[in-house]
Amino acid sequence: MPDQPNTAMPCQPPELAIIVPTYKEADTVAELARRLSIALDGIAWEIIFVDDDSPDGTAARVRELARRDARIRVIQRIGRRGLSSACIEGMLATSAPFLAVMDGDLQHDESLLPTMLQTLRDEELDIVVGSRYVAGGGVGDWSDRRQSMSRFATRIGQRLIHAELQDPMSGFFMVRADVVQSCVRRLSGVGFKILLDIFSSAEQPLRFRELPFVFRQRHAGDSKLEQAVLWEYLLMLTQKVIGPVIPVRFIAFSLIGGLGVFVHMAVLWPILTLLGGGFLLGQAIATLVAMTSNFFLNNLLTYRDMRLRGRQLLWGWLTFVLACGVGALANVGIANYLFEQGDSGWFLSALAGILVGAVWNYAVTAVYTWKRPRSD
Repeated sequence: MPDQPNTAMPCQPPELAIIVPTYKEADTVAELARRLSIALDGIAWEIIFVDDDSPDGTAARVRELARRDARIRVIQRIGRRGLSSACIEGMLATSAPFLAVMDGDLQHDESLLPTMLQTLRDEELDIVVGSRYVAGGGVGDWSDRRQSMSRFATRIGQRLIHAELQDPMSGFFMVRADVVQSCVRRLSGVGFKILLDIFSSAEQPLRFRELPFVFRQRHAGDSKLEQAVLWEYLLMLTQKVIGPVIPVRFIAFSLIGGLGVFVHMAVLWPILTLLGGGFLLGQAIATLVAMTSNFFLNNLLTYRDMRLRGRQLLWGWLTFVLACGVGALANVGIANYLFEQGDSGWFLSALAGILVGAVWNYAVTAVYTWKRPRSD
């Protein structure tokens, strides 16, 4: 049985808060708390686990720890999902002047935290980053594919923030609380890369230093890395470029809708040219196939935190097709009305119809097809 965290009650407000977003990390939270207690001896600290309603009982496990150590806290989020937004909630839930963010899977080196804190205390810096890509750092046993994805995302991130940060994709860093509080309303809260979000949202260039660490193997559980991570990263970059006015889900929904046009044409063309089918039948088949592909792509990517599974897929598909069918009618009706008025021209009329149909499809399917994050 591993040693339990120090049970002494804190006698002063925390100087450092460690924010740990979790999902299905019930097997690691006790060990992480134990390691942090050892690493941060002599420092006034607290851990805030922000759990996205894990079905394995992660939040309940943290509550057990918190009953023995008041420095351990948990925020259990119901109906919300996402690493970046979890980090933001955790960072706003503490009075500590210094905030650290790290994963709950024991892959980040907790022994680096005292050095990060001392560096922020002693130097005029805003943020200290645990870096895998400076001398002395490393990515451990990552596969070549994962390393290539990380390098690609890193190059894009460096261009976005216009800073010589070697590891903008790091999920391990420490920041002054006032830096986060000054830019929190500009954070997108999208995806997994909260560090990049903070750098790109700050009004002034952040003063930073990178300290090396080697990424460790997982202690327990499964890796959360998947193809959708890169998709969410690209969405977050898009959100930062165009601003917060347009919801990021609508951006994703619209991009997939654009892909649906190519699917539609790819189905319609062989029906007309190779099979000799009639246009009306071909158009109907192509429309249904495009709607179906859009549904599954949105279920996988746009609404991955609300992903429908099993029998719910059939109901979701039916509501999606019905909503998009009405949206298509609205598209045609609006476009035809504007065209007949004679002021807009065919292009603007068609564009207005497309926009109305897209907004309708997005709004209705958000209410009836995907309702809330799933817990499994």
